[in-house]
Amino acid sequence: MNIPRLPLSSSRRYQARETAREDQLSGTPLAGFLARAAGLALDLFLVFRLQDLVGLAWTRFVPHDWEHHTLADIPYLRGVAVLVIYFAGSFYFANGRTFGKWVAGTRVVSLKYQKLSVAQCVQRALGYGTSFIELGGGFLQFFTNRNHQCSHDRLAETIVIDTRPSVQKAASQTGVSE
Repeated sequence: MNIPRLPLSSSRRYQARETAREDQLSGTPLAGFLARAAGLALDLFLVFRLQDLVGLAWTRFVPHDWEHHTLADIPYLRGVAVLVIYFAGSFYFANGRTFGKWVAGTRVVSLKYQKLSVAQCVQRALGYGTSFIELGGGFLQFFTNRNHQCSHDRLAETIVIDTRPSVQKAASQTGVSE
């Protein structure tokens, strides 16, 4: 009986993860920290107002007898749900833009696909939590990552680009297009 032997060494070599999409995005102008921070601040303001409205509707229209018999922190879960629905929904349906990103002139784009997937949108929305851990340490990764990705960007495999017309015009004159 002949038993196949596994080779001890392989001629295969590690190849850097490069995709056609990443090649297509190469040279695209990235959004600056202040634009990203301003857009997120505006979005968080809107999310907190939405959480207030949902909380008011919850107290007015939902019976609360069952809440005393659960270990779940309903207001917290309700708040997380509003945050995820706002961010993930905006990213998916507005092609990588929330209201804050639109005002700031930025947009989230996928490093894998032409359009953000639902999974990427949810990962990015939940990933904001990872960026807030340790007093915002995930956001500070913007300054150490070569592509200015925060932890939520890396988690969802996205980047944030600058969409202001003046920046896009300058990029197109140098031969870069998104």
